[in-house]
Parts: sequence; structure tokens; C-alpha cells
Amino acid sequence: MLSAFAVLLCVTALLAYLNERFLHFPTTVGVTLAGALASILLIGLDALGLPGLRGWAAGVLETLDFTEFVLNGILSVLLFAGALSLNARQMLRQRRSILLLAFLSTLISTALIGFAAYGVFALVGLDVPLMWALLFGALISPTDPVAVLDLLKRARVPLKIETLIAGESLFNDGVGVVIFLALAGAAGLGGHGGEVSAAGVAGLFAREALGGLAFGALLGGLGYALLKGATEHAVEILLTLALVVGGYAAAAALGISGPLAMVVAGLIISAWKHELFTPDTQELVEGFWETTDQVLNIVLFAFIGLDVLLTETTGAQIMASVLLIGVALAARWISVAVPFALVRAREGYGAYTVRLLTWGGLRGGIAISLALGLPDSPYRTHLVTVTYAVVLFTIAVQGLTIMPIVRRAVEATPEEG
Repeated sequence: MLSAFAVLLCVTALLAYLNERFLHFPTTVGVTLAGALASILLIGLDALGLPGLRGWAAGVLETLDFTEFVLNGILSVLLFAGALSLNARQMLRQRRSILLLAFLSTLISTALIGFAAYGVFALVGLDVPLMWALLFGALISPTDPVAVLDLLKRARVPLKIETLIAGESLFNDGVGVVIFLALAGAAGLGGHGGEVSAAGVAGLFAREALGGLAFGALLGGLGYALLKGATEHAVEILLTLALVVGGYAAAAALGISGPLAMVVAGLIISAWKHELFTPDTQELVEGFWETTDQVLNIVLFAFIGLDVLLTETTGAQIMASVLLIGVALAARWISVAVPFALVRAREGYGAYTVRLLTWGGLRGGIAISLALGLPDSPYRTHLVTVTYAVVLFTIAVQGLTIMPIVRRAVEATPEEG
């Protein structure tokens, strides 16, 4: 495993350097595309008579176990770091719109994409049961906080809109994982539980989501109490690191949502960081988490890029992928516009906000890790291939075009800032 991680880290560093030196794309976009191109190169060299290269790359990825690496590894760090970097007090003021979008929008999107995917798979001749189509809807609906936060750091959006987009992305990640686990339990899939009744699914959702939120508040309170009595920056960094790693492991043992717990804990520490840290210590702590976030961000998307295209695809899967890219975009727009109509007038958001939320709804490592974590079945390859296609489209196409949309929107409404 150490050798595999060393190879991945070296490849990641090279891709990040080439992107910064020549491409100048946003890090998330550039490294993902470079990783995908590297995969194509490996496949091409393999086809030209240099066997073993493709198998070697697949072996590296298999050794690291993408799903374990993301869901039970770096996800806790990424979510806590993202929450810590945000303006928690501003997010608290926008809590209604953020939580409404995170919960209601994700549920609407899961249903829309799931039922539409069932029809699309049937249309192209792929036999995928409705429950598996709904699983696809659940894993592809949440926007990826890593991808979104990376782009928001570069985009000059008003604080209110930045907080809305980032907050929704952080929370709907945890909500999406909870919905996925609930549906997997209803489907009786191995490793995801066996509850098949509506009451069982609702109970699992409530335990995971509400339990995660409550446990995150408890962790945040504990972190506040410990950090208030510490003065050495090394001790404070160690306490935050222990809070994240230990708290995430405890959440998994308790059967509650670790992602939601990390977001809440990070927001609580962020809200009181000016009281907990001196200016010098705050700079060191935030610098540590920002650097860790950036490095793991790059590693994650290099992982995605190298993993993509290493799965054999069929013509029917490609057709389904093209159609479902459009379905995912339409579902994202509907699932944002419907709940947003309830809060837009009251909270004074601009007319362009739905468009930004729709086009800025990037998908990433969480969707792919959930897809790769599905048990072996005749349907798994279909879902994995389509998930890859949607993720690559959102990062490559939407990620490269979101900046001009943001600039035009801000210029059109200079009074909102």
C-alpha cells in the first residue's frame, strides 16, 4: 500500500506541476483532465504492444481501494477543512436556505434522476432495476464540496452567494450519502444493511442524518472546550486533527453520518476561532488545514483521473451516459429552483442564483467512490460508467465555464455584494 500511495503521490505532483506550468486551469479541473489523459495514454500504449502498463495502473488503484480511501479516509479531513475555511456566522444567517437546499433539493434530485435513469437504461437496452436506478440518483445528486470549494476560491462571487453554494455543497454531501445508504438498505445490498420496509428506511435516514448533526455539535463543543485551554499551536493543530480522525471513526462505530458530523464540528470551531486562537496561532492552524485540504484535493482528483477509462465500456453505456448527463443537469435545475422559490424573495437572492447553483453543481470523488463501492452485479458496471461520464462532464465542461458565468452575473448585479 505504501508503494502504491507513493506512486500516486508522485504522479499527482507531476500532474499538478504540469497544470500550473502550462495549462493554468483551476486545480480541480486541470488535475482531473490531466489524469484522464494519462489514463488514455496508458490504454494507448497498452494497445500498441506495451502490455502491463494498464494493468499496473489498475493494480495501484485497486491496492489503495478508492472507496475506502475516500469515504473512510480523506473525506473527513476535506469536509472539516472546508467548513473551517467558511464564514460560519454568515452561514448561520443563511441556515434556512442552505439546509432546505441540502435536504429537499437532494431528495428531489434523487427521485428525478432515479426514475429518469430507469427509463434511459431501458431505452438503450440495459436492464437495470428501478432500485439500482434510484441508487444512481442518490450517488450522483450531491455536489462535491472539494470541487465546488476549489472553484469558489478562484471566483469573485458575493459572500452571500459563496456561502450559499459552499454551505449547500458541504451539507448535501452528507445527506446524499445517508440517502444512498437508506436505499441500499431497502435494496438489501450486502454491506449496506437489510431493512426493506419504509419504516426501516426512514429510521435509518433519521438516525444517520439527525444523529450525525447532533454528534457533530457534540464534537464541536468538545473541541471548543479543549482548544480554549490550549496555547501551543502544535497542540491546537493536534487537537483539531484528533477531533476529525477520532470523531469520524466514532461516528462510523455509532452508525451515524460522519460527513455531517464533520461539517457541523468544523462550522462550530470556525464560528469561535477568533476567540480560541491568537492571530498568529489562527494563521498557523488555518494554514495547516488549508494546505492539507489542497494536497488531498489534488490527490483525490488525480485518483479519479487515473481510475476513469480503465473500465471497459459498451456502446449502450455510452449512449446512456450522454442522455443522463442532460438528465442530471435538468434535475439539478429543477431540484434547486423548486425549494429556492420558498426562500429567494425572503432572503433577497439575485435572479441569477439558481443558474449559478445549477451550473456550479460539480460532482466528484464522492459519487465515484459510492459507485465503485457497489457490490458485484450485472448492473454495477453500467452505474460506474455513467457516473464517470457525469463527473467528467461537470468538472471539465461546467468547471471550465463557470468563471465567465460568475463574472457576467456579478457584473449584471453590482448592488449585490
